[in-house]
Formats: sequence, structure tokens, C-alpha cells
Amino acid sequence: MKICIINGPNLNLLGKRETDIYGNVSFERFYNQLQEKYCAVEFDYFQSNIEGEIINKIHEVGFSFDGIILNAGAYTHTSVGIGDAVKGVHSPVVEVHITNTYSRESFRHQSYIAGSAKGVIVGFGLQSYELAIQSFLLES
Repeated sequence: MKICIINGPNLNLLGKRETDIYGNVSFERFYNQLQEKYCAVEFDYFQSNIEGEIINKIHEVGFSFDGIILNAGAYTHTSVGIGDAVKGVHSPVVEVHITNTYSRESFRHQSYIAGSAKGVIVGFGLQSYELAIQSFLLES
């Protein structure tokens, strides 16, 4: 099984940025733990602060991977382009968020991705990614 994890803007600062909200573990450390725990899964990881690069990555893996886990960060609430990219590929996409976006500012309640996603997981910290992985494994 091949799963691509795509993280959007500012997620490269996990472990450093607003640790009271996002925790103090870097994504790289967490990603290494995922690779060890799910050794039967072939992971690809990509992070960008640039909308077009995220769209390009979705296009690149969206026809050959078994699944995409997408945390588009703030682009979730602003990018019709990323939403259209998700709609345009064949690989199922699970939208994830570390925080409960519905308990935050009202503009974070809108997602341009959710309508085309297989599912949405919010509010479980970094475990949101693991829940997404498990959703793909249950279907295989």
C-alpha cells in the first residue's frame, strides 16, 4: 500500500510553533514513528508553504497511490485550486487537521476539500494522521 502525506503551510514548524495548540513534536519525528509502526505501508511525505506545489504533488501521486492524507493547513479554507485538484484525481483523499477547526475562528469552519474527500478527521492532534492511515488499511 502506498500512502502520500501532504502537509501545507506552516506545518514545517510543528514542535516549534504555538506548542500550546499544536504540541511540541516535530512532524519529522512523528513521521519516523509512523514509518516504524506501519512498516507494510510505503509512505511518501511532502510539505510546502506554496499552494501550487501542493496542487502539483496531488497531481503527481493522485493516479498511482492508494491514498493521500492531506492537511492543507490554512489553504483548506481558501484554496478552490486545491479542492479542484482533490476532485480531479483518482486516489482517495482523507483531509486531516491537528486541531478541531470547528472550535476555532469561524473562517476555519469552511473547507474547499471536504466535499471531494473520502473523509475528514479533525481535532485528534497528530493522531489524526494515524486515524487516516487506519481508514486506508481497513479498506485494503
